[in-house]
Order: sequence, then structure tokens, then C-alpha cells
Amino acid sequence: MCVAIMGRVAELDEKNAVVDYHGAKIKARRDLVNVNIGDKVLVHAGCIIQKVSDEDSCLMDEMNELMREMNM
Repeated sequence: MCVAIMGRVAELDEKNAVVDYHGAKIKARRDLVNVNIGDKVLVHAGCIIQKVSDEDSCLMDEMNELMREMNM
């Protein structure tokens, strides 16, 4: 099972974005989704696959907190 964790776009270049996951930063391709700095996104297999709405990000924040409490 794969679990996607929401991150925030911190930097952009021509083909990639740097996505910040609470301080851990990874580079992800941004060809599939039009993103801007500050957007909340989901990344799978090194590619941004979806922007996350503010409403959905609240639910994901709750899920991430539960996972942290379970030490996942």
C-alpha cells in the first residue's frame, strides 16, 4: 500500500519543483500538474500528481498527525 503525504511547493525550475515535507525537501517533476510556489501537492514516484485544496488539506493534516502519533 502506498500513502501519499501532502507537501508544499517551495521552489520551481523549468521541469521540477522542490516540495517541502515539514522540513524534508525533495525534487519532483511538475510536468503533469500546473503548480506555483506555495501550492499544496501530492507526489508519487517522483512526480506531482495532484494539487490539494485547502479543504482537503485540513483532512490530510489530521491524517498526518494521526500517522505521526502511530510512529509511521
